[in-house]
Amino acid sequence: MKPAVVKDRIFKTAPTVGLIVAAALIADYVVNVLVLRNLGAFTPFTTLIIATVVATPLAYWLTSQRMRLEQMRDDLSASVEAQRRAIEQYREADRLYRLLGDNLTDHVALWSPKGERIYSSPSIERITGYTHEEFMALPPQAMVSEADFKRVQGVIRGLEAGGPPVHADYESTRKDGRVIWLESSYSRLGDGSNILLVTSRDITQRKQLEIDIAKALELAEAASAAKSDFLANMTHELRTPLTAIIGFAEVLRRSRNLNKTAARHVGHILDASNTLLSVVNDVLDFSRLEAGGLELDPGPFDPAAMASSCAALVEERAVAKGLKVQVRAASNVAPMNLDGPRLSQVLLNFLSNAVKFTAHGSITVALTQTIDGDQAVLRGEVIDTGIGIAAENREAIFDRFSQADAAVSRRFGGTGLGLAISRRIIERMEGQIGVDSAEGQGSTFWFEVRGPLAELPAPEAEEVSLLDAEAGVRLLLVEDNAVNRELIRTMLEPFGIGVETANDGVAGVEAMRQGQFDLVLMDVQMPVMDGLTATREIRAMEGARGAATPIVAMTANVLPEQIATCLAAGMDDHLGKPINPTKLLETVARWSGRVHAA
Repeated sequence: MKPAVVKDRIFKTAPTVGLIVAAALIADYVVNVLVLRNLGAFTPFTTLIIATVVATPLAYWLTSQRMRLEQMRDDLSASVEAQRRAIEQYREADRLYRLLGDNLTDHVALWSPKGERIYSSPSIERITGYTHEEFMALPPQAMVSEADFKRVQGVIRGLEAGGPPVHADYESTRKDGRVIWLESSYSRLGDGSNILLVTSRDITQRKQLEIDIAKALELAEAASAAKSDFLANMTHELRTPLTAIIGFAEVLRRSRNLNKTAARHVGHILDASNTLLSVVNDVLDFSRLEAGGLELDPGPFDPAAMASSCAALVEERAVAKGLKVQVRAASNVAPMNLDGPRLSQVLLNFLSNAVKFTAHGSITVALTQTIDGDQAVLRGEVIDTGIGIAAENREAIFDRFSQADAAVSRRFGGTGLGLAISRRIIERMEGQIGVDSAEGQGSTFWFEVRGPLAELPAPEAEEVSLLDAEAGVRLLLVEDNAVNRELIRTMLEPFGIGVETANDGVAGVEAMRQGQFDLVLMDVQMPVMDGLTATREIRAMEGARGAATPIVAMTANVLPEQIATCLAAGMDDHLGKPINPTKLLETVARWSGRVHAA
């Protein structure tokens, strides 16, 4: 026993001993003096000693018992107080949990390892329409399809105690028959009970939004496809008459039977037709770029040769206006691996604008190259002495359908798409494009692109014999447009080429069945049977012979995917409308008389 406890008990024992001793003295006095009247028998000192000896251990024991009882009472009171506080805390926690469960928008459920419901929050009524009691009595598969039930059961079987929750969404049927979407999270408690905790929420609005977005995307894709079809059909319908206009204008321009006035008029027709063709090409190109349809095709090319070729293409128009076109390329410009045709398109747009907006002076194409290891930065510039661009208009000059101002558009014409197309091409190459200009002082349009250096492949030694009037080339032209048939015949017959025509695919297949030809020029869009189907039938018919006559698509379908479709159908080459007389003659010379494996 601790000394402090002993001291405390001794201290508390003294009053008890005093009371016992006093009681003994009083009893001795009353008995001997008052009752027996024997004063000599009254011995207070002896009584004091005896009472003290007897009372001390007795008082100590009584005090110990009293103190133990007091301690027991205090402990009991503390225990009761602790239990009371615990009950109050439990009641408060229970109240809060019930408040939380009653006001949750999500549904919380507990399932025993045997698949029996243990708990379901009241929010189930808001979600499903079933009361708590009705829902607790429902079988687990009552509100879902058999397929969804099996899928969810598979999710539950794969859960691990204490593992991460797994989510699943599924359709469910409310009490009123309305179908809703639920998203549930499944997890096993890691406390050893293996109880399944499921939280579910109504995601019908989100699902509906997803469905609406999917439908909107589908409509957008359909609209984009319709736009692409419209553009393809529009360009086809425009190119078909342009083929006759440009072709016959070219035939007339080369004729020696026209006087100067008629020749000038024919030149105007040819220029206007080429301008219209340029507009058609620009609209088609920009639409493809806007739809993200630009796919780069990098390959080795010579920048200096590209610049010279582009300059040569505009030289005739420039000379007609009295302009001098020159190319200034550094001697160390090396071949690069980039999309050369696309860069040519950008450079041609710069040059075409320079010719259009320059009345006198010169146009210079400048090329410089900065080499960095196996990479190089190519800078191309077109410098003119034209009308220039005001400072406030430079930012918008590369926007679609934009020119310097309305007066410029009225005076010089054009769609304002060329520079917008150029910017998108250069940006697709991760390069830079811009213009330095002052009004009335000319302009410098430039681009910079980075790419790897390359080695140019050795040129293929392909000999293309010139057309010989004595060669007796027999050509089958399958074309539904009578004017175009007459045009092609007019272009080819002076070179001794025998042209037989068919006005649709069926007639073309029959002509191939009945005769032998050195080359077939095949239109694509025709009535009765299109050119693709006719080509497949001709190839199937020739399969038994082991050889095939070259077939060249001659069509206004000029999109890359349309060209690929022609080649996939069995055609050997593609010639786009409007027909360029030089390219037509080169194509006939290249393919006529060739026989290859079917």
